[in-house]
This record gives sequence, C-alpha cells and structure tokens, in this order.
Amino acid sequence: MCVPRFFRLTFIWVVFCGAPALWANPELQAADVASDRPNHDRPNIIIILADDLGFSDVGCYGSEIPTPNLDRLAADGLRFTQFYNAARCCPTRAALLTGLYPHQAGVGHMLEDWLPPHYSTGLLESCATIGELLQAGGYRTYHVGKWHVGGFGKQGPRNRPNERGFDRAYGTAGGGNHYKPQPLYLDRENLTPDEAFYSTDAFTEYAVRFLEEHPREHAAQPFFLHLCYTAPHFPLQAKLNDVIKHLGRYRDGWDALRERRYTRQKQLGIVSPNWLLSPRDPVAAAWSELSHDERDEWDLRMAVYAGMIDCLDQGIGRVLDAVRAMGAEHNTVVMFLSDNGASAEFLDSWPNPARGHEPGSLAGTRESHRCLEIGWANAANTPFREHKMWVHEGGISTPLIVRWPRQIRVGGGLTRQVGHVIDLMPTCLELAQLEYPAVFHDRELTPLPGRSLMPLFQGASLGPRVLAWEHDGNRAIRSGDWKLVSRYDGDWELYDLHADRTELHNLASQYAGSVELLAAQWQAWADQVGVAPLSALPKSTYKPDAKYRRKSEPPAR
Repeated sequence: MCVPRFFRLTFIWVVFCGAPALWANPELQAADVASDRPNHDRPNIIIILADDLGFSDVGCYGSEIPTPNLDRLAADGLRFTQFYNAARCCPTRAALLTGLYPHQAGVGHMLEDWLPPHYSTGLLESCATIGELLQAGGYRTYHVGKWHVGGFGKQGPRNRPNERGFDRAYGTAGGGNHYKPQPLYLDRENLTPDEAFYSTDAFTEYAVRFLEEHPREHAAQPFFLHLCYTAPHFPLQAKLNDVIKHLGRYRDGWDALRERRYTRQKQLGIVSPNWLLSPRDPVAAAWSELSHDERDEWDLRMAVYAGMIDCLDQGIGRVLDAVRAMGAEHNTVVMFLSDNGASAEFLDSWPNPARGHEPGSLAGTRESHRCLEIGWANAANTPFREHKMWVHEGGISTPLIVRWPRQIRVGGGLTRQVGHVIDLMPTCLELAQLEYPAVFHDRELTPLPGRSLMPLFQGASLGPRVLAWEHDGNRAIRSGDWKLVSRYDGDWELYDLHADRTELHNLASQYAGSVELLAAQWQAWADQVGVAPLSALPKSTYKPDAKYRRKSEPPAR
C-alpha cells in the first residue's frame, strides 16, 4: 500500500521530534502578561456562545429561522465554514476559556472527579482563562450566562467567574429550566428568579447593563464580555409570542427541512455542491410513518426551538445596539459561535421536577421538559452526520461569525480556513497586544496548542492544521483535509473532507497505511493531553433507559 508523502513526513516528525511539536505553539510562551500600548488602541472583545445550536440553525448558515441581527453581523464581517468546537458544553467552554484542549484544562468529560487531573471537577491551576489574562492586561471583564466549568456545588468556589478573572458576573452554573435556573447568581450573591424570569432575556438584560455601566465607570479601559446563552439547549421552553410565529412551518417534517437548508447552504457557499446531503439518521423515523397527532407534537417542538433561537437573536440585537450607543462599534470585535452540534438527547426524570416533563404539560411551557431529539437534531446539523457528543462533523462543527469594522472589511465574506475554539485565546491575546505567560500568579501554565485567527482577518492563511478530539470515547484527528474518526464503539473511519465533508465515503480500507499513521498521531496527542480509555471511566457503563437516551436509541430491555 502506497502511503501519501504527507503522512510519511508527519509520522517521522512525531517519532523523531516529539508529539508536542504538533500541539504547542512556542511563539506564545512568554514570560508574563504585559502591554505598553495605550488602552484606546486595543479593541473591545465580545464572544457570544450559543448552547446546543446546530450548524444550520442561523439564517446566514442556511436556516429559515429569522436571525436578522446575526445575519447583519455576518454581512459586515466574516463567516467561517470550517470552525470546530469540542463536541459538548463543558469541554468546549473549558477549551474556549483557556485555549487548551479540554483534557489539558481538567475537563476531559464533564465535571466529574473521575481521574484527576484530566477528568476533574473544574479548571486546573495549570491554566488561565481569557478573563484572567485580559484582566491582568488592563481590560475590564464581564461574564454573563452559562459558566459550567466548575466552582459550584461540591466543587468549591475557586473556579467561579469572579475568581477566574471576571470583574462582574451574572448567570448560572449550568443549564436547566429556562424559567427557574439553579443556581442563579450576581457576582458572589445567590439570587432567586421571579415569575417573569426567562433566561435569554435575563442574560441579555445584564449584558446590556454591564455595557451601559462601562463608559460611565470604566471609560479608560477596553472591555471583554463573554456572553453565554443557554438557548436553545433543552428543555425546549420559549415565550408564547416567539413560538406562535413559527407554528405550522414544520408540518412537512425533518426530511423536507434538511433538503431546504442544504439547498440554501449551497446557494450561500457554506457547503460545497460536491458534498452530498447525509441520509436521515437511522434512529429517526420517516415523517410519513408518523400519525397526525405525532406530527403536530413535533411541529410544536421545532416551533419552540425556533422561538428560542429567534429570542436569542433579538437579545444579540440589543447587545449590539448597546455597543453602538457607546460609540464603540467600530473598534469592538464580536464573535458568535456554538458550543457543540444540536442535541439528539432524550431526558425526562419525572417525577423529579428538576429535569422532568410534567404529564399533560404543553411543550415550551415552564412545566415541560421536552427535547429536540434525533429527527430535528439531524436537521439542525444539516448537512452533516451525528450530533452533540459525537466527533463526526455534526457534533463538532459550529458557525463562527466575526465582525470587527476597524479591520475586517470584506463585508459578508467566507473563509474556508480551519479553526478551533482553542484558537480564541491566542486571538484575544493578539487583539489585546498581550503575550501568553509561562507563569501566571505563581502558576506554571500549560503552553497553548492553538493559533491566533488574526491573519485570517487580513485575508492571509493559517497554514496546515492538525487538530484532534476525544469525548465520551468518540475519537477524531484532522490533518489537512484528511479526517480519521471513530464512534466510541466503532472502528476507525477515514474521510477526505475536501471531497466529502459529510463523511459518506469511508476510505479506511483503501488507505490502511494512512489510517495506521493518523491513528498513531491521535494516540500521541491523547497521551500528551491526558485522554483515558473509555473503559477506565464510569461513563463506560452507559446504557439507554426510560429516563435518558443520548441518541434517542430504544431503551434497553
């Protein structure tokens, strides 16, 4: 079997130069965080993170859901067609905040104390957050919304936002009911949501409040705002006015929706016309097999989901208006992305009301706990296979929109350069004219594996990328356009993403030597960052049951 020259050379590099060369960027290992530039030369930075939003759920990525504010953001900025997250909420948030792979940051799975340090209850001392480094470099820092990287419950306060570099913080530790999240906090004070509370609106309100306070009280400082909505994560809950406008739109089902979005994505240039639309997930029922009542229920669920995204976009519009009112729009970098692909999970813990669906309640109300499940999740992740928790493209691909009027002047442009959430830390540091320290507050930091995206804002290239993933036993590595990927219970699959990003033509049997070399690269990465075999983790005992299914599998009997 003839092995491509690129793989031969890369494997030699791993063996003789050491795996860290693939994952660390030594140019960012500086002695300290410092900047002698005046603050007015440095941009404000806003990173907006949606929760469980699919690749095709935003208008400018193919959706029929009205997202005029995000679409305008894209029209003034840059859209990434090949940007990646870390497959699930906690790992992605840890990677985004620290610039490290999740296992390096201590969040190899979720927040379980399984195999410290790589599978722990929160961020490690060997990492620093964007908030910490920007705060030390003269920025005023704000966190609003979902945190979910430790610091609450039995985890102790060390990893709460105010202790991890944020001057002000309002939000919740994780997800949960959008009408009554627990806990809810303002800085170090616990709050009780009132009857009028709805998470998306509350997070928008505090983001706007912090922005309005900033020029009055901290005008001399640039600001960093990390706004983390919980929408459209389950439970599907939305305000009535946001649901009604979408009712009936989805009566023709998920197959028809996937076809419409796929067609629109090709028109927009988001996907290549050479990539075939992946078939409906085998777990999802054919729409024609559903009864009239079942179709009504699924139409309602998708209308609620659309209403959540609609409300999310309205909130983002208010935040952008607040930036404009400050006179800061020209020199504020705004980035929008999602923490993972749409979720196919089913979860109903009734009679436990925390995550249980009250019998007889209507989807979308505060008493309900309905999920999107596989049919609609498959549509949300158009055109890709799989979903949240999987590291096939449907689980790890995210929209990324970046607007910075001062520097990005392409107006609605697309970049097909490959990026990852680990790139946001070095990007923010370069924007802030700061260096990544080797030691911070007497803590020796893990070197950053990512790259700044700044060259892309000027139309340059980042060059070849080697990126890797592991979550819940699902594994992948991307080297150039080649991707090696495996489900937790499956064999390695090999895809040429240039020709087949929807991962329909497995080339593993044709290029066995390439599979072997990429698998060795993946293992070298896994050993370095601290990946443990799934069999060594309690999660290896997972089986679907009546209360939880992660892929909407039939419950085990």
